Amino acid sequence: MSSPDTEELATIPPADEPVTPGSGRFWRGLTGSLAAGMAVLAVCVVAIASVCLFTGAPGPGLLILIGHPVAAVVALLAQRVADSRDGRAAGGAGLVVVVSVTAALSLFWWS
Repeated sequence: MSSPDTEELATIPPADEPVTPGSGRFWRGLTGSLAAGMAVLAVCVVAIASVCLFTGAPGPGLLILIGHPVAAVVALLAQRVADSRDGRAAGGAGLVVVVSVTAALSLFWWS
């Protein structure tokens, strides 16, 4: 018996869509940077608090120690929504990131 002849089809990968001014790429980049920065700041605050705990030095208060990780988690979850959705949902989630980071910075650092 002979095997059927097979023919390989050449496939062309889809071209990347051009970036248009209204695509939201800048907004997602900005809010992603803010969320990542808030996460790094929260880790630093917790690390400093643990060093202060072991050395007996005065450190950040309980409100700051709880507020930074909460703000970081809210910002990271909202950024995940902003990255996975389009349109108003992405814009609203990005706004949540900005509000969360701004609230944490204004309450704990700029006061």
